[in-house]
Amino acid sequence: MTLKRPERKTQPMIHPPVGLILAALLLMASKQGVAADQTTAKKLVDKPAPHMKQEVVDIELLTWPEIYKAIHEQGKTTVLLFNGGTEQRGPQGVTGAHNFIAQATADQIARKLGDALVAPVIPYSINRANPNLPGTIGISSKTFTDINEEVAEQLIANGFKNVVLLGDHGGGQKELKDVAAKLDAEWASKGVRVVYSDGPYTQANEEFFAWLDKNGYPPSEHAGIRTPPSFLYLEGKQHWIRKELLPTALGDPPRKRENRAIQMQSESTTASAAMRGVLLMHWASDSSI
Repeated sequence: MTLKRPERKTQPMIHPPVGLILAALLLMASKQGVAADQTTAKKLVDKPAPHMKQEVVDIELLTWPEIYKAIHEQGKTTVLLFNGGTEQRGPQGVTGAHNFIAQATADQIARKLGDALVAPVIPYSINRANPNLPGTIGISSKTFTDINEEVAEQLIANGFKNVVLLGDHGGGQKELKDVAAKLDAEWASKGVRVVYSDGPYTQANEEFFAWLDKNGYPPSEHAGIRTPPSFLYLEGKQHWIRKELLPTALGDPPRKRENRAIQMQSESTTASAAMRGVLLMHWASDSSI
C-alpha cells in the first residue's frame, strides 16, 4: 500500500526523499567497506524535486544535506525566526491565524531576499488562556524570551550568519527586540548578526490602519476586518474562515483612532453593523481566490 504524505498548502512537498536515499547509499557503502559513490550522491541531492512550483525555503521541509548546501554553497546564510501564536480569533476564525500568516509572510520574505531560509514558526505567544474563550495557548514573557534566545543560538550553531527575529502577535515585540540586541552584542565580533524587524507587524499594521481611516472604514484590531481577507487569500480549501458566521461575527471593539496601541478584551461586544458590512464585502470580493 502506498502512503501519501499530507498536503501542505504553504509549501510544495519534496519528492523523492533525496536525504533518505543519500543516507541509504552512504550506509550501504559503509557496510560493504567501500567508499560511497560521491558523484551519485551529489546528483541525488542536486536533483530538483518534481512538481516543485517554487523554491522551498522552509528548514523543516529540507534535509540536512540540502540545508548544508543552501548555507555553504548557495549563500543562504540568513534565517528568519518568525513567532506566531495560538489564540481564539472569534467564532469565525481558526486559532492558528498568527502561525499561518507568519509562515506565509516568512516564506515570501525569504524568496524575495534570495539568500534566506525560514526556521519553523514558534506557535506560542505571550498570552493567557481563557476558559470562556478556549483555544488560546499562551506562555509567559520569560518563557517566550528564553525560547527565542535559545532557538536563535541553535540557528547560529547550524551555520547561519544573520538571524532575523520577527513576530505576528502584538505581545512579544519588545521581547524580540531585546533578545536581538542581547545576542547581537554577544555575536557581532564573531561575524554573526542578530536583528529584530517590526516591518511585517508594526509597519504593516500602521499602513493598514491608515488605509482604513482614508477609506472610511471603522478601525479594527484583533479578529477584526484584517483577518478574514488574509485568511480567504491564504486558506485554499482549508476552511480557516467560517464564512457562514461572518454576518454575526464578534471581534474586539473598534480600535480608538487616538490610540492605536490599545488592545481591548476580545468578544466583549458585538461587532458594529459597519464592521459586519465590511467583513461581508471582503468575503464577497475575495471568495473566488
